[in-house]
Amino acid sequence: MKISFAEPKIPTSGVVVFLIDADVRLAGIAKAVDRATKGALSRALNAASFSGKKGESLSVIAPQGREKLTVFLVGVGQANELSTLRAQEIGAQAYKVVSEAGASAATVIAEIIGANLRAGELAANLALGGRLRSYKYDKYLTKAGGRRGSGGPSRLQIMVKGTTGARQRYGSLGALADGVDMARDLVSEPSNIKSPKWMAAQCRKLANLGVKVEVLGEAQMRKLGMNALLAVGQGSARESQLVVMRWNGGGKDAKTVSFIGKGVTFDTGGISIKPAGGMEDMIWDMGGAGSVIGAMRAIAGRKAKANVIGVVGLVENMPDGNAQRPGDIVTSMSGQTIEVINTDAEGRLVLADALWYTQKRFKPDAMIDFATLTGAIMVALGREYAGLYANDERLAKNFVASSEEAGEKVWRMPLDGAYDRQINSPRADMKNVGPRWGGSITAAQFLQRYTNDIPWAHVDIAGVAWSDKEQPLMASGATGFAVRTLDQFVRNHYEK
Repeated sequence: MKISFAEPKIPTSGVVVFLIDADVRLAGIAKAVDRATKGALSRALNAASFSGKKGESLSVIAPQGREKLTVFLVGVGQANELSTLRAQEIGAQAYKVVSEAGASAATVIAEIIGANLRAGELAANLALGGRLRSYKYDKYLTKAGGRRGSGGPSRLQIMVKGTTGARQRYGSLGALADGVDMARDLVSEPSNIKSPKWMAAQCRKLANLGVKVEVLGEAQMRKLGMNALLAVGQGSARESQLVVMRWNGGGKDAKTVSFIGKGVTFDTGGISIKPAGGMEDMIWDMGGAGSVIGAMRAIAGRKAKANVIGVVGLVENMPDGNAQRPGDIVTSMSGQTIEVINTDAEGRLVLADALWYTQKRFKPDAMIDFATLTGAIMVALGREYAGLYANDERLAKNFVASSEEAGEKVWRMPLDGAYDRQINSPRADMKNVGPRWGGSITAAQFLQRYTNDIPWAHVDIAGVAWSDKEQPLMASGATGFAVRTLDQFVRNHYEK
């Protein structure tokens, strides 16, 4: 969808959205349209008992004196409580109402009486919300009515006093939207296309933005001793990959943060094969890698003054005659041995080598990994929150604060030696699963053994990488979860 900004003027035709606060006040241009239509907007508000609360909307079609105009009134709630996140949600709501009306283009008037956001900031965040809500994954729909870009406005204009400031602010927010969309595209892609090499090729495209991209194949990983990662992919005809993406925008003396993602491009469970029902959902078992790649796209796209490293382990878990077996023992890059009790607990094997490789090669100031790791986190938190584990209180606090700003919910979970002991094995240094209870926690304890006490956090996004229901900033489907949080986290704590 094309976003543009224009100086305010009184519209005479087309589709226009006015923003109404909880005191149900018409702002400047809305007042002028109300006068020109002999009070049509005021009468509609009174007749509908419109309260101006967030999420409320009302349409006024072809009012007298402006017969070529369609007006939508969208509630924003209390104007003095307006945050950037709420402005994004209002922009998404505006996009939704005009989309449902079948409009191909619309104008949103960025005027709210008493708003505690500057006009440019308000306009830019309205635009971001509309852009995020406009996302559709329909590249494989062949009918004319289902092709990409149809089914909603293709153009959204934001009218605001002082377009220069709005355009400048939206420059970085538009890059963020590009990153979210990239993550959603990667997660949505079917796995007959989405091989590890295909994923690596998508990473290579980030070089156009100045990201240094390095791809390691199986031979290179074997020399490095990444036997845990390689064991997961040995049952697939498709070669496993490890991709390193480096954005050096902060200079030599700046702190470095590293994001690591699990990228299982399809997960059958291997020899410990999953039930058939719902297995099609495993196209998004690379959601952690998708989030990391999308975040790198956003950070590089806005030329962040920060040093960020993204590492993704890309494998396919298949059950052929060469697949790893329950009871196998593999030696990870760290030298620690792992007894594989369940081949469907494969993501932690991928992350074990990726985490070790990252901290040994780059020595970052902090590492955060992302993975659709366990069904157990969904039992604990449902589909609303991601689970956060961390060995560093400051890192955890900063990450949670960034997630709240971005509107992506995470919940701190415990790490404890009692859980760690549950993954000890009599045959190897550890086993890849613990007992039935606390499965997400024992998985995190497993990963912690590969961090060498570097400040580290693990985010289990199994419940939130995909949504079957509409959310404020998106329809159902791939969420791109964590891209906005990571961008905010870098802004807050690593950018000069």
